[in-house]
Amino acid sequence: MSSPDASARIGGRVRDLRVARGLSQSALARAAGVGKGSLSELESGQRNPTLATLYALAGPLHVPLAALLDDAVGAEVSGGGLTAHLVDVRTSEGTTVETYAMRFAPGSIRRSPAHGDGVVEHLVVTRGRLRFGTPGELRTAAGGEHGRFGADRPHTYEVLGDEPAEAVLVILTPHENSVAAEGGAP
Repeated sequence: MSSPDASARIGGRVRDLRVARGLSQSALARAAGVGKGSLSELESGQRNPTLATLYALAGPLHVPLAALLDDAVGAEVSGGGLTAHLVDVRTSEGTTVETYAMRFAPGSIRRSPAHGDGVVEHLVVTRGRLRFGTPGELRTAAGGEHGRFGADRPHTYEVLGDEPAEAVLVILTPHENSVAAEGGAP
């Protein structure tokens, strides 16, 4: 995330969600495994959020990643060899549906923490080769192939080969695990 305005907007969204849930900065930082100082800087817009930090915060806040991006289609976050671009977010039949265009650097490995109960990810590889899924249930897909897995457990995306990889990721989050269930934004 490079725009100061975007960083401030995301930081404000994190702060608002934390306060709405009655969490102190210390409690959220501890639950997410991030430093309290880093969280404070992120909330005040002084620190650019990384994808890893946002995913870490989304879990304890019980929201989909798009909620931290303020559901701003076009928002982009990156880190650890991965860039994720929010293409769409909507509510459909009791589920928040997030769609991301993903770009992976050659040789990158992205480890993602567990999302809420019942969260499912669908990945369509459009370029290169990826190994992805949960421990013990990893699968490999090349351009034009796809897979689905429960993202309520830690999961991994790994680029195979020396070329970059690209994919479309659709994350389905049941409302009982998201801010939408509380009457907020999806």
